[in-house]
Amino acid sequence: MAFLKFNKSELVNLEYSLKREIIAANESGAYCNTSIVTCNTRRYHGLLAVPVRELGGGKFMLLSSLDESLVLGGKQFNLGIHCYGDTYEPRGHKYIVDFDAAPVPVITYKVGGILFTKTIMMVPDNDQVLIKYELLSAPSKVSLMLKPFLAFRSIHSLTSQNSEAYTAPEEIDGGVSFRMYDGFPDLNLQISGTSAFKSQPYWYNGVTYSDEYRRGFDCREDLFVPGIFQMELKPGESVVFSASVNEINPRGLKRKFTDTLKKMGTVESHHDLLVHNAGLFKLHTGDKARINAGFSWLETGLLRETIVSLPGLTLYANGNCEEFEKILDTLIEDEQERLFRRTTQCEAPLRLTETLQQYIRFSGKEKQIWKKYGETLKGIIESYAPGRRKEVAMHPNGLLWTQMDNVALSWMNAYVYGHPVTERAGYQVETNAFWYNALCFAIDMENKYGAKKNNAFVERWAPVRDLVKQNFQPTFWREDWGYLVDYVNNGWQDPAVRPNQLFAVCLEYSPVDDEVISEVVMTINDELVTKRGLRSLSPRNEAYRGVYEGSQIDRDLAYHQGCAFPALLAPYIDICFKMMGDAFYKRAEYLTEGFFQDISKHGVGAFSELYDGDPPHEPHGAISSAMSTAALLRIEYIMNQYSKEVRK
Repeated sequence: MAFLKFNKSELVNLEYSLKREIIAANESGAYCNTSIVTCNTRRYHGLLAVPVRELGGGKFMLLSSLDESLVLGGKQFNLGIHCYGDTYEPRGHKYIVDFDAAPVPVITYKVGGILFTKTIMMVPDNDQVLIKYELLSAPSKVSLMLKPFLAFRSIHSLTSQNSEAYTAPEEIDGGVSFRMYDGFPDLNLQISGTSAFKSQPYWYNGVTYSDEYRRGFDCREDLFVPGIFQMELKPGESVVFSASVNEINPRGLKRKFTDTLKKMGTVESHHDLLVHNAGLFKLHTGDKARINAGFSWLETGLLRETIVSLPGLTLYANGNCEEFEKILDTLIEDEQERLFRRTTQCEAPLRLTETLQQYIRFSGKEKQIWKKYGETLKGIIESYAPGRRKEVAMHPNGLLWTQMDNVALSWMNAYVYGHPVTERAGYQVETNAFWYNALCFAIDMENKYGAKKNNAFVERWAPVRDLVKQNFQPTFWREDWGYLVDYVNNGWQDPAVRPNQLFAVCLEYSPVDDEVISEVVMTINDELVTKRGLRSLSPRNEAYRGVYEGSQIDRDLAYHQGCAFPALLAPYIDICFKMMGDAFYKRAEYLTEGFFQDISKHGVGAFSELYDGDPPHEPHGAISSAMSTAALLRIEYIMNQYSKEVRK
């Protein structure tokens, strides 16, 4: 990936390099995540984290890091790097002369006359990380020593030296195996070439994660080093190291590395990069498929994140309708409680309508899609009937009222000291927009493909649809302000300019007049649109926070009070194209090009969850976000529909 290269001066600058991370994942959700100089700065960092069903299904860090040392002429050069308090030791990053992601990370070291590369790769169909070491040139043969740092803990926690850990290695073909605690899988460490493992058990205490320290979290842990692998390399020779939950044949490691790399293909364009990232989020286990919301700490199978990102990661990434349905079928099976009974994200089940609408527009299979998913959508609508959900009530005016004391009932769900930052109790503008869209779509589909006479669903819900249409605009529209208010509570209209009003104008069925649509889009453009997404709050609001930095409290206060979200840019660009046609094309290019300028920041080659609302809009949050990636894929698809080349 020629556009993801770094020079030596950047790499040896820790202030620069520690803020840039690499991420790789496989189809089970296992991942490798660290900084580009392989110094871990978060508790979530490590070379191999895997899901473990036996321990509740979360992800667990097995192999934290692997220190490499080169020995030439009796002189040892340690290429590793760790932080202890405010000290970095060793400082192997000073030997790095090049970094490339092509499409896997390749780090080049130069030590005197030695030129040495390290290539890191996650295996797609196994919980396994492969690291290839190649001695490109040297005055003579070199001794390579590998020192593994073991964690065996949840990715959300830290570990300490203790007497309960099983630290004795079990000898296996080409290496050793460890299982430090009951319930964990084996960690099999194996090498392709001839090597020797020398047991030197030692706890490295006080390993410090600088990002956790900066955020005010626990930041120090103790890691266990069982010993050292040692082998000889001649100039031009290579060796492959494997860390896996399964014991493998070490003699096949080189071929496996080569074959796996070939299957990954090349990343030569921004589209290739988007598709590559889309693949990281789609997890397959047996006949089930799910979406991981983001790396490293976001969860798999989240309701809203899956519904919103599904079209982008499947349809717009590679046109895979089968995968779309497989993931959606799994979600419906997994999420019966939140889809049909109770959820704190009140609008999330209703968002399924828009996802199905995108699927219909993409595939043209309206009748088939309604036949398969119509009952699900009708069941969701029925679940919003009076008395069905505790967190939301349908009022006589047809609108949905959301309220639970001290609970945030929307996607804006940050909390400080146990209290929601943006509670938004009452009539929420986006929840009612999604409600109207769902009602209209379901009724239209039933009129087309349902019972022609005595259709109970249509008879029950058509009057409600009409009520919502009648009452939505008078409830939310302020002509004197020129925008839709964010929520209404007992007659009080929240004046905050937020992006939630966007959904009232961009969905297939809008509950407002065309003149209102134009005014809303103008307001959003003037106050919320940035080159990294839509701000969650206008800078003109006194509660606005334009930078997502500082303590956990500082960041939670900023999260939905000014941060820009790429996921919101897709519906905005969609409605602008509908209003302006191809005249909006250059503007769309302008609004999206910045994301690709930032792929050398934060998550290298990845698209972040959120950005500062203030320029220069630095990236934050999850370093690789499913919703952000999906939004950019959707935008790309929309833009292609309006490009001159496509029209020809």
